Amino acid sequence: MMVGDDMPGNERVSAAEAMRQATEQLAELLGRRPESVSALKPTDDGWEAEVEVVELERIPETTSVMASYEVALDPAGQLLAYKRGRRYTRAQIDRNEGSRS
Repeated sequence: MMVGDDMPGNERVSAAEAMRQATEQLAELLGRRPESVSALKPTDDGWEAEVEVVELERIPETTSVMASYEVALDPAGQLLAYKRGRRYTRAQIDRNEGSRS
């Protein structure tokens, strides 16, 4: 690490910065702009985020195909890995959401 770097040692970026980094870096790799970050949590290795992306735009918008991507970031907010999880239509509602404790 060079003197004057923004991230000395193992400092962790803020949650807001991690969200921004996750969406910007994933957009660069996929060539599509993410819609939202649906989850973000700190880990021992940095950050984990779930990012929602439009995979296929359709008319009406409610029939567009979405995908949820799992993104791993290091403490400085640099993307380490990503993996596409489930695909769904924009209008689809999670049926298990109401049963969480």
